[in-house]
Amino acid sequence: MPAPHRSNDADQNGLVLDDLDRGLIHALHLDGRAPFNRIGAVLGVSTQTVARRYRRLRADAALRVVGLADPHRAGQARWLARLTASPHTAQELANALARRPDTAWVKLASGGTEIVAVVDTPTGAAAGHSLLLHDIPRTTSITSVSAHYLLHTYLGGPTAWRGHTNALDEQQQRQLRPPARVGEPTARQAVTDADEDLLAVLGRDGRASQADLAEATGWSPATVARRLTDLHTGGALFYDVEISSTLFGATTEALLWMAVTPAHLDAVATALAAHEELAFVAATTGPTNLVAHALCADPAALHRYLTHRLGALDAIRTLETAPVLRTLKSAGPLLRA
Repeated sequence: MPAPHRSNDADQNGLVLDDLDRGLIHALHLDGRAPFNRIGAVLGVSTQTVARRYRRLRADAALRVVGLADPHRAGQARWLARLTASPHTAQELANALARRPDTAWVKLASGGTEIVAVVDTPTGAAAGHSLLLHDIPRTTSITSVSAHYLLHTYLGGPTAWRGHTNALDEQQQRQLRPPARVGEPTARQAVTDADEDLLAVLGRDGRASQADLAEATGWSPATVARRLTDLHTGGALFYDVEISSTLFGATTEALLWMAVTPAHLDAVATALAAHEELAFVAATTGPTNLVAHALCADPAALHRYLTHRLGALDAIRTLETAPVLRTLKSAGPLLRA
């Protein structure tokens, strides 16, 4: 059963999303820098209304648009680290990991004693693996560590969870997708060292103004605009929207660690990537070669998903479910208070 999509979904603070809120969030997934007047024209409301809703969601729902480089285009390898620690130190360790610039997606799971984090390291550079090779093993109170290389992502990154992106019809989506540069074919782009300052600002605020980006990079606004278009249309830059999934009715989330028969791994992962309950699916190294992130309405919905949908796939030999208690870091870096 898919995670619900209701007009009266609310988080624990009582904030309720309506159709306009969800349309705006969907629009920002399609183009995180889309002007409010273009979003308003597609949604049938004024520019001022879109701007007010955006400010409300930022203030009351901690919504944030972040611009992120595709790891492969930026010469980065991604690892999924699993750590277990004593209950009285796990929270402190998770906070320390969340503050690091080389981590993303830091979560507390399995009763608060397990930490799961995505770690970015330079491809092929052992010196860049300091977190995995040196820093974590030296930390006290850790009882176990495992690192899983992300070999292929089937769902996640530029492909958002469908719970966030089912508000707009196909015509509206076409109107909001950013066009390529006129008269020039879209070419695959690679992130270079020259893009570092640009990406640093976008990682904090994907809707930072052209003036702010020009000041950070030392480029002209026109150069900034061209580079943003090239990176985005060339697949090297994508925009993510950080907002609590509870606002979309998903109150129960879990990480699923699966061992799949190698001959069927691609077929199973491709099938899972189409499941509306999942926000992330990736093939990894290790004894469990497939990991997924499930978002469900409640524990009963998660149980139905595990037993009816995953249970029907014979190629899944083992399945470990780790409930997520708290997300300390999402896609973008932590912002200083």
